[in-house]
Amino acid sequence: MCGIAGFYNAKGNYQQQKEKWTSVLVSMHECLAHRGNDESGIYLSDMAGLSHARLSIRDIVTGTQPIIRQKNGKEYAIVYNGELYNTGELARDLRQYGYEFSTTTDTEVILYAYMHYGVNFVRKLNGIFAFAIWDDSKKQLLLYRDRVGIKPLFYSFVSGQLLFASEPKALFCFPGFTPRLSMDGMREVLAIGPARTMGNGIFDDVNEVLPGHYLIFSENTMSDHTYWDLFRAPHTDSYEQTVETVSFLLRDSVTRQMVSDVPVCTFLSGGIDSSIVTAIACRYMEKHGETLNTFSFDFKDNDIYFKSNAFQPERDLPYVKIMLDHYHTNHTCLECDENTLFSALRDAVDAKDFPGMTDVDSSLLYFCSLVKKHNKVALTGECADEIFGGYPWFYREDLLSRDGFPWSADMSVRTLFLKDSFIKDLDLAAYSHDRYQTSLNQAPHLSDETETERKRYNIAYLNIKWFMQTLLDRMDRTSMYSGLEARVPFADHRIIEYVFNVPWEMKYQNGVEKALLRDACKDLLPAELLHRKKSPYPKTYHPGYEKLLIAEMQHILDQPDAPVKTFIDTKKLETFLEAPTEYGKPWFGQLMAGPQLLAYFIQINYWMQKYHLNL
Repeated sequence: MCGIAGFYNAKGNYQQQKEKWTSVLVSMHECLAHRGNDESGIYLSDMAGLSHARLSIRDIVTGTQPIIRQKNGKEYAIVYNGELYNTGELARDLRQYGYEFSTTTDTEVILYAYMHYGVNFVRKLNGIFAFAIWDDSKKQLLLYRDRVGIKPLFYSFVSGQLLFASEPKALFCFPGFTPRLSMDGMREVLAIGPARTMGNGIFDDVNEVLPGHYLIFSENTMSDHTYWDLFRAPHTDSYEQTVETVSFLLRDSVTRQMVSDVPVCTFLSGGIDSSIVTAIACRYMEKHGETLNTFSFDFKDNDIYFKSNAFQPERDLPYVKIMLDHYHTNHTCLECDENTLFSALRDAVDAKDFPGMTDVDSSLLYFCSLVKKHNKVALTGECADEIFGGYPWFYREDLLSRDGFPWSADMSVRTLFLKDSFIKDLDLAAYSHDRYQTSLNQAPHLSDETETERKRYNIAYLNIKWFMQTLLDRMDRTSMYSGLEARVPFADHRIIEYVFNVPWEMKYQNGVEKALLRDACKDLLPAELLHRKKSPYPKTYHPGYEKLLIAEMQHILDQPDAPVKTFIDTKKLETFLEAPTEYGKPWFGQLMAGPQLLAYFIQINYWMQKYHLNL
């Protein structure tokens, strides 16, 4: 994985001030060096500049970027962040057309594929990616993003110039572009956050290339093209055929994603998703005479303070041990204490450029920094719940029937200590519901669906388009902040396309969520783990963490220039601080409850200070 950035001006001539614009490109990749600090490079033409910070995973010796090639006397250049899982097949086809490769990197394959097949070549790619291509023959800059948004790509315009980058922070390296925040940006943070409306960069005039889209920039025009989206089709396979297909697709996805010029590890949480990935990866490594590295995560003293609830009924560690009894790996159990967790809240904002999933982000950020000391590439079990229907809102009628995002249904919690006037001005409920309704209007359906089926597919659509995006965003930022490449085999577009159209009755059987996935992988897991009820990513229940949050919020209240004091009602907050503990009623997802509400506003305050944001 890498960090990419750059700029484009159809009417400019960057070569006239080469030293200045070279310096800007260097600043951009230095700002993204955490995403890859093995190498860096730039490309500057009259109309375009490309910048790259490289994390060396494939072709470590000759895979330096930008990669530049010529055809018919014209230059083509690319900067690329991602991993292509069908490189071999594409390279073989291109060689038949006379293309000769001087590297073994997937980046060169992508550039040649564009040069040969044209702009729609992206449909041939299987991978996770965000990249920019400069086409001198057409004087165009193109931005591409993978189908489901695993890799980020932001863009903006300043004085007629296009800017783009893997993360917003690199955009702000461009002369004259400073971060600003409008009320709509704050509505995103308070009504939608820690999610984001797709394409919304929260900062004023910052956008993100949509998943499954590419943009073409040329003189006086910008065009947005959809090359992939979810679609509805009748599912005619029997249950046995469906199980067989899912089994093949998943094993093929994991096996493809084991390809790397550096060792690959897996996250092993003790849930069925990461255990399935680990089982397949472990068998692959054993065939090659190697032992897989695995990593599990937990919190200090969680054996003492863990509190079972409807969303998180039990701890993960016992199930990790069950997996280790069945598979031989080099296993490391990583632990985070409350002080480390708290201090990493700010680091998580630095990584993401926005407030996020508070201690869920900060703990994963810390864990990834430890994993990076051992491996550069990790496979995770992310996205299985969104695709196979693992969350309670897929099957609990009270959540399924909500007229709004089921993982963020109670908007009143978000306004608990906001000023009444600010609550009225924001109208968070209306903002959230508008985003919800807009998404539902875009959901694909078949004409003969029943109302119940329509509701089920709406939930599946919303989960892939919204909740999954939030978790993918979290995984990218928390891993890449330490230069760790996290891969997500469940998010293979072939799996998503197929399972999206599988009827709910095949996914949920006899009161068991993800029954289809369990049946497709029953030969991989021990029975105790295979039939385990879903439990989300772990979080701390340590009272010391809550005390740190309360003390920090009180400290913020004592600061006369604290940004959040402009919209927080001090009396309301003080009342909340007296008894913030509530772990069983999340206000977002399954993990963000009372303590996380405090942590979120701590992050908002730090974020506004960091970027000098005012409303």
